[in-house]
Order: sequence, then structure tokens, then C-alpha cells
Amino acid sequence: MTPLAGARVLVTGAGGFVGPHLVAALVARGARVRGAGLGVPPPGTPLELWQEADFADLGQARAAVGAESLDAIVHLAGQSSAARSFEAPEETFRANVSGTWTLLEAVRALAPAARVLVVGTSEVYGSLVPGTPATEDMPFAPLSPYSLSKAAAEEVARAYAETHALDVVRARPFGHTGPGQTDRFVVPSFARQLAEIEQGRAEPVLRVGNLDVTRDLTDVRDIVAGYCALLERGARGEAYNLCRGEGVHLRALVDELVAMANVTVRVEVDPARLRPADMAWLVGDPARIARDTGWSVERPLGRTLHDVLDDWRTRAG
Repeated sequence: MTPLAGARVLVTGAGGFVGPHLVAALVARGARVRGAGLGVPPPGTPLELWQEADFADLGQARAAVGAESLDAIVHLAGQSSAARSFEAPEETFRANVSGTWTLLEAVRALAPAARVLVVGTSEVYGSLVPGTPATEDMPFAPLSPYSLSKAAAEEVARAYAETHALDVVRARPFGHTGPGQTDRFVVPSFARQLAEIEQGRAEPVLRVGNLDVTRDLTDVRDIVAGYCALLERGARGEAYNLCRGEGVHLRALVDELVAMANVTVRVEVDPARLRPADMAWLVGDPARIARDTGWSVERPLGRTLHDVLDDWRTRAG
């Protein structure tokens, strides 16, 4: 148990997409939050301190962890794009595997009593049999350099917890989106295109990749509430899925976004947007986190899609 009111929390990778949402959620619960990483957080992110740090470098990881006494750490830092991982596998492994090892080495030496939430990915499960939601006890079957690196990082975290008795909890979030996400990811990519078409800056064609996939998609603001719940109530040494527990077909998601737009568009497959390996069906079972913490998804997916489209209307304006 790590009560967040008054807790001193370090968020690595606080300058990424999820980081500012998590910092806001932690501060709202009374935590004192420091951030560290390579990307600078957006202005107004309520951090007590920001520190530049490459967590694949042990010296920089030690400097970030040892700057102040800590009660908890959330490890978000890393390379988070599966598509990017095919282009830069070595960079991906360095960021995700070495970055987790060096963080835990720093924790072992400088903050051995802190709770550490290591954020992984549902993509470690690979492509599931349709109709069979992933449980945390399923074996890993990663298909991309990204998911391979995250599977390896999880094994590093598990080993450090067992060998060095660190208070490690592992999170496996399924797909999540929301305001502020880069258009390297699927929902904001669609939203950006639609916003630019609405504003007359692009022809009325929505270019997509493979739409014949089913995903378990959640709002980032629900996901960070889950991270807070795991910091406070997750079981030491355990792994947890964070997901809605329901699948959405990507073609239906595109149809819903297009219906929200103020223009008529046609949808075309762009071969450049196809991955070398893709998972046809990836849906999770959130029973364990619901049992241990009481967390569940609250925001309807339609509300999230509307928020992402509005975000890109503002950015594209």
C-alpha cells in the first residue's frame, strides 16, 4: 500500500503523451510529483521539479532517482511505438530494456523501499484467438520489436522484484488514446486528417492502414487512474491488465469518427500505413485489477473519440 496523499513520486517519461495526464492525476490525489526524461512536459504540467535524464544511462538514472527521497516511481520512459520499432529496433531495445534495467539498478541502490510501477504493454500477448480475452497468466507471444522489448523489460522487472525484494508492480495497459497523443498512433492519425479536411487543408480522403483488427481501447485518463490505483492498492510483485474488457473493430471506430466530422470523406488504404506484423484480435480481461483495486473504465469510447477529434481541430487550426 502506498497512500498517494503526501507521497513523493517520480514519473519517468513525464514529457510523453501519458506523462502529463498521470502527473495531473497524482497531484489531484495529493502527491508531490517530480518528472524526468528526454521530452519536456507541456507548459502547466504541475511538477515540483523536472530533470533531464536518459534512463538507458545508469549514471543519469541514478541522478534522477537519488535527487530526493521517494515513496513511488512510475516508469513510463521508453520507445512506445510498434511502428517505429520496426524502423529502429536497436533504439527500441535500448530505451525499453536497458532503460528498465538501469532504473531498477538505481532503485536498488538508492530507493529500495519505493514502490515501482513498471508500465508494459498488452502487445506482449501477441495475436489472440478471437473471443478469448487475455489474462495475466497467458504466455508472452510478442510479434514486433516493440513488444519483444517490453516483454524483456517485464522479465527484468520480475527478476529484480524476486532477486532484490523490490516492491515492483507491473502494468499491462491495452490500447489507450486521448487529447495530446501524437499522430504516430492510429486514433489521433485519423483525427488529424479529419480536422485538416474540415479546414480545407487536405483533400477529402482519410488514409488508413489495416482496419480488419479488433482492439480493446480506453481513454488515457482512465488508464492513469488505474496507475494511481495500482500505486495505492496493487499487490506487490503482481502483473495487471488495464483495459475495458471489450473489443472494438477498427473499421467501426473509423465509421464513428467520420460520422463526427463536418465533411464527407472517402476512406482509402495506404500501404505505407500497414505494419509488417499485426494482431487481428487483442482484447483483455480486467478482472484482476478490478478485484485488487476496484478500478474500472468509466469514460465511453465515443466521448474519447470526440475529445481526440476536438483536440486535433484545435491543433490544426
